[in-house]
Amino acid sequence: MGVRKDLKRARKRVGLASRTEVELTRDSTGTVREARTPRLVQDPTTGSTADLPFTNAAEAPNAVVLRRREHGTWSPVTAESFAAEVTATAKGLIADGLEPGGRVAVMSRTRYEWTVLDFAIWAAGGQTVPVYATSSAEQVDWIVRDSGARVVIVETAENADTVATGTARHPEPPRVRQLDAHALAELAALGRDIPDKEVTERRAALTPGTTATVCYTSGTTGRPKGCVLTHANLHAEAANTVELLHPVFEEVTGQTASTLLFLPLAHIMGRTLQIACLMARIEVGHCPSIKPDELRPALREFRPTFLVGVPYLFEKIHHTGRATAEKIGRAASFDRADRVGVRFGEAYLNKFLGTGKGPGPGLYAAWALYDLLVYRRIRRELGGRARYAISGGSPLDRDLNLFFYAAGIIVYEGYGLTETTAAATIVPPLRPRPGTVGLPVPGTAVRIADDGEVLIKGGVVFGAYWNNPAATDAVLRDDWFATGDLGSLDGDGYLTITGRKKDLLITSGGKNVSPAVLEDRLRSRPLVGQCVVVGDNRPYIAALITLDPESVAHWLAVRRLPADTPLSELAADPRIRADVQKAVDHANEAVSRAESVRRFTLVAGEFTEDNGLLTPSLKVRRHAVSAAYAGEIAALYDGAAPGAEQERRA
Repeated sequence: MGVRKDLKRARKRVGLASRTEVELTRDSTGTVREARTPRLVQDPTTGSTADLPFTNAAEAPNAVVLRRREHGTWSPVTAESFAAEVTATAKGLIADGLEPGGRVAVMSRTRYEWTVLDFAIWAAGGQTVPVYATSSAEQVDWIVRDSGARVVIVETAENADTVATGTARHPEPPRVRQLDAHALAELAALGRDIPDKEVTERRAALTPGTTATVCYTSGTTGRPKGCVLTHANLHAEAANTVELLHPVFEEVTGQTASTLLFLPLAHIMGRTLQIACLMARIEVGHCPSIKPDELRPALREFRPTFLVGVPYLFEKIHHTGRATAEKIGRAASFDRADRVGVRFGEAYLNKFLGTGKGPGPGLYAAWALYDLLVYRRIRRELGGRARYAISGGSPLDRDLNLFFYAAGIIVYEGYGLTETTAAATIVPPLRPRPGTVGLPVPGTAVRIADDGEVLIKGGVVFGAYWNNPAATDAVLRDDWFATGDLGSLDGDGYLTITGRKKDLLITSGGKNVSPAVLEDRLRSRPLVGQCVVVGDNRPYIAALITLDPESVAHWLAVRRLPADTPLSELAADPRIRADVQKAVDHANEAVSRAESVRRFTLVAGEFTEDNGLLTPSLKVRRHAVSAAYAGEIAALYDGAAPGAEQERRA
């Protein structure tokens, strides 16, 4: 198992293993209340993120920094050619009227041109305003109006129509250019007479404190707020994570690092990843979709050495593996491989961390068998070369993390928000601890308030919400950012997120329940699409569960049932309810009896961006779901408390 050898080899490098010595502050009871990790990279005093392409071009002009998919192949893009394209696009933006400090909105899926535009906007002295490609006309109206963006660069004709509709009543609607209609070529032609010196001078005028981007939170409630992030914020995030992770990955794998970027670039996590990769000259490719059927072929073609994703990706890879096994009559074998993987991963990590003896001969033999039958297929799904992955956005089920470890892929979890320029914590590469989101990113401190709220301080923390001082004052207190998340620090300073303050449920019996743990574990099981745990001011906890369409199609095919079987029949089918009950039982294992899900209902449809029940970053809009399914929730509590049969099954 290559990943185990990697860890052993790297552990011998004491300099690598001791790069994240965390400083802890304990209260009078000995509980860790604050963890602080010293920065690995000094804060810059001059320059900006806009300099990166030009620094690369000067120092390593022939280095391949990106790969662009053209005519069915991944064509290399050198540092020199990328800097030239950034310059040409920046000149076009200047010719198009972009003033220093002006804002340009970009509404597109993840693609190569997005990266060119981001650096070109900065090189021209501007500020980028990312807009999700799925945003509605109303959302575009607000973001363009609030940010004051005078130019919107969109991907498709449909996006252009959305912008036109959303901004039709603006006193001065923005100029719109379309990537699918050769926007970059248009800009290059427009800026042909602008001297390169103009771009150089504008770039030189930028400082670390200059605003780089205004990122609007996707928001589960209320109107999106624009987070003002500076070039210093972006540098603190990218430079420290690169210095923490890249030397280790490079040392232990001996591979030329590369990654396929499929996270939305409208989300700060995707953008800081591309900045970090350019900083370290790690090859990056782009895929416009996270949908498994579209992403898997791209992964097999590009064959990245590491990935950055969200739990949804790892859940889907796991579910696909089981579905494939079930098709050939080996579902029971996959389930055993799952259980063996969790046990093996747990035992081996305990040995690596010095807290246990490690797997015994029988467990090793079982792992070796299932590596041939199951785990290698999981590696193939991710392209075959990936040994590491970083997961963020929401907690990853601990057992799922251990399963991937047994399959030869270490998944390092991180935690952060737009306001913290993506990751504020990350599991250090030589000290994995599944179930936590790691230690503070170097240069960052994490504190747990008296009410359990997670507070963050450091160079990654934003300075203000755009045009919203009241909202800024509500979350920034003495340079500490109040995240709204609940969590705890263990004895070594590792952070565990337990839920959102505003999502906390209080049953009529007075029990405080954080739904996140239950929901994360439910989603990690086959058949479950999305779910919302309910129970505020109710006698017990219950759940709304949607069925995953791909999993349902497979479930029906295996049982030779009609593919168009309506949900009303499926919801009443005791076989499918029994399978979903297994997911509920798995979730309940993580909580006390009083916090467990007593009843569930299978609801029609899906939670999607289109119906307003998911944010673009795939977070559930809890209030919207509760309103849409008010009748189903009420039915979960009709009559008395669950009877003996439901009590026993729960």
